[in-house]
Amino acid sequence: MPDVNELADLYAYPDSALPWVRTNFVSSLDGAVQDARGVSGDLGGEPDLNVFRVLRSLCDVVLVGAGTVRAEGYKPIQADSIHAELREGREQLPLLAVVSRSLDIPDVLLAPGTMVITVQSSPAEARQRLADRVDVVVAGDTEVDWPAVLDSFAARGLKRILCEGGPELHGALVEHDLVDEACVTISPHLVGGPAKRMTEGASAVERPMRLGHVLEEDDVLLARWVRVRRQA
Repeated sequence: MPDVNELADLYAYPDSALPWVRTNFVSSLDGAVQDARGVSGDLGGEPDLNVFRVLRSLCDVVLVGAGTVRAEGYKPIQADSIHAELREGREQLPLLAVVSRSLDIPDVLLAPGTMVITVQSSPAEARQRLADRVDVVVAGDTEVDWPAVLDSFAARGLKRILCEGGPELHGALVEHDLVDEACVTISPHLVGGPAKRMTEGASAVERPMRLGHVLEEDDVLLARWVRVRRQA
């Protein structure tokens, strides 16, 4: 397994004036992104955790759906989930942006460093209560206006975006062709059952990707795929 600095080089964001959306998932051999408990759990083991910490260290904002936040027991991003030396010259920690239409967000996350992304049709009173504690971005009426969200990120200087799921959020980004890069850890397990896959709820599309790299550690595969886009 490459060391931290080597991983940082392998997963470095491109020098781009536009926001770059990277997604990160762990999947079983049979395509499940949940273990028997219904969470991503320890599917990828230590190799996945090592890459997870590097990806968080390199990004400006971690984007995640409220359902995933609740299911996985998210807490505010802490220093022990990143490598401080990889963030020299930037904010000490990345922001955490939680996407929710219902605004059912765990109280533990309503702290500095959290942003909430919602829609105009979300409960107005709840939206105002949240706005008193965290930064709230309203984008779209009943569905999230993702280009507007990315513009809002860019205006805040948040151009390195890491989406940690879940499948419905990832599906929306895929449908709008906003995924620039997908990092996928393949766990050496068969899971079966009704587990979700990486992308759900989107219209069927085909988005060509090219392999950036693939690593192997303890039978775990760590792949990075980059969107193939036509030059204007």
